Amino acid sequence: MKTRDLTFGLYADELGLTWVRGLVADAAGPRRARIAGETVAHDLPGSGLSTAEMYDFLAEQWAVEHPGQSSGGRQPIELRVRVVCSLRTWRAMRKAVIRALCPEGAGPHSCRVPWMVR
Repeated sequence: MKTRDLTFGLYADELGLTWVRGLVADAAGPRRARIAGETVAHDLPGSGLSTAEMYDFLAEQWAVEHPGQSSGGRQPIELRVRVVCSLRTWRAMRKAVIRALCPEGAGPHSCRVPWMVR
């Protein structure tokens, strides 16, 4: 078992962040992966960029998908979750979280929390 990172750029408020944390926990549980820690970042170490600069398009996505709605306390952040698991389990978790973040459908839809995975 090795420690691996799941990294998501999010445009979220505290409720949205809590929801995404829950998705990660739900993906880890049945796969017997252990969450070893997490970081919520507003700056990207070593890049000289803030999350606002890196994920500015997520705010634009929110505005397009939720016209006329206030963004409230949402802000671009990066959630890094350290998980102890095999590579196969990490891939399965990543896939499960992505699927839960914004389920695909035949028609147009909007994501509850605009996101990007790194």
